[in-house]
Amino acid sequence: MTALPDTETSKLSSNVRALGWVSLLSDVHSETILPLLPLFVTQVLGLNKSFLGLIEGVADSTASLLKVVSGWYSDRIRHRKKPTAAGYILSTVTKPLLALSATGFHVLAIRFVDRVGKGIRTAPRDALIADSASTGSLGRAYGFHRMMDTLGAVAGTLLAYVMFRMLGGSEGDRMRIIFLIATVFGIAAVVILLTRVREPEQPITVDIETDDPGSDSRQKRLAAFVGVNAIFHLGMFSYAFFLLRAQSIGLHSTNIPLIYLLYNIVYAVTSLPLGRLSDAIGRKPLILLAYCSYAVLCLGLAFAAHVWQAWLLFALYGIHSATVNTASRALVAQLSEVRSRATALGIYHTSVGIAVLPASLIAGVLWDRYGARAPFLFAGILALLASAAMASLSLDSHMER
Repeated sequence: MTALPDTETSKLSSNVRALGWVSLLSDVHSETILPLLPLFVTQVLGLNKSFLGLIEGVADSTASLLKVVSGWYSDRIRHRKKPTAAGYILSTVTKPLLALSATGFHVLAIRFVDRVGKGIRTAPRDALIADSASTGSLGRAYGFHRMMDTLGAVAGTLLAYVMFRMLGGSEGDRMRIIFLIATVFGIAAVVILLTRVREPEQPITVDIETDDPGSDSRQKRLAAFVGVNAIFHLGMFSYAFFLLRAQSIGLHSTNIPLIYLLYNIVYAVTSLPLGRLSDAIGRKPLILLAYCSYAVLCLGLAFAAHVWQAWLLFALYGIHSATVNTASRALVAQLSEVRSRATALGIYHTSVGIAVLPASLIAGVLWDRYGARAPFLFAGILALLASAAMASLSLDSHMER
C-alpha cells in the first residue's frame, strides 16, 4: 500500500473530532461510576468475587455479543449515526438507576441494559470513524478516539476520587450520590452526538484498496486474527479484578480511584502516538507488543508483594490497553470491505465478548478457590501462548499497515 501524503494523514475530520468529544463526555459519565462499582458490589452490597465476576462478565459479553448485530444492521440500512445515537441514549438513561440498587441482581440488570446500549453503538461508531478517515490514517483516527475516550476516563476517575473524599455520609450513600451526579456528562455527550456528528456523504463506498479481487485472502487473514485474538481475550477479565488485586497487595481503598486514574492517564497519553506508530510500521508489531505486555502485567501482579509494584504495573496496563485497542480496530477496519466494515468490526467485538464472559467467571472462581494470584497466573500464561500464535500469522506488510 502506497503511503499517503502528510497533508492527507495529518488532519482529522470533523466527525472524528466530534465523536472524540462524545466519547470523552460519555466516559466521564461511566468512569465516575466504574472505579467505585467493585467496592459498591463487594462492600456495600456484601457480595462475593464470583458474583462480581458474573456481573462484569455478563456486562462485557452483552455489549460484545450485540455488536455484530448492530454492525450488520448499520451496513444494511447504510447509516452509522442512528444506531450510534440509540446506544448512547440507552446507556445514559440507565446508569443513574445504580443509585437505587439494593441487591446484586439490581446491579446485574442495570449493567446488562447499560451494556446493551454499548453493544448497539460500538460497531456503527467504529465504522463511522473509519468511513471518516483515509486508509493511511486509520491508526491516527482510532488513536485520537481512544485518547479522547480515555481522557474522559481520567476526568471521571478524578471526579470520583474528589467527590468520594468530599461528600459526607456513609460510603454507600456517597457512592449513590456520585452515580446520580455523573449523569449530566452523559446527557452532554448525547447532545453533541445529535448536533455535531454527520453521516458521511458516501457512507458506504467502494475503492481499490478494500474491495478488490484479493479480498478473499484478506478475509482469511482477518478470520485468523479474530480467532487468535479471541484466545487471548479468554484471559482478559474485568478491570475490577485488577483493582481488587491492588487492594489485596496493600493499596488503601481511598486510593483505588487514583491507581485507576494512573492507568487512564497512561492510556490517554500513549493512544495517539501508538496509533500513529501502527500507521508507520504496521498493526502486527503493535498487537504483539500488546499481548506480551499483558503477559508481563498479569505475571507481575501474580507475584507482586509491595504497593509500589502495583502502581508500576497499572502504568503498564495503560500502555497495553492503548496498544491493543488502537491497533486491533485499525487492522480489522483495514482488512474488511468498506460495504461490510461495520459487520466486520461487530464480528471482531463479538468474538471478544464470547471470550470475556468465561474470562471474568473463571477469574472470580479461581480467586475464591485458590487465592488472588491464581487468575493472574492463568491470564499471563494464556497471553504468552496467544503471543506465539499471533507471531506465527502471516500478514503481508501492506496489509499490516
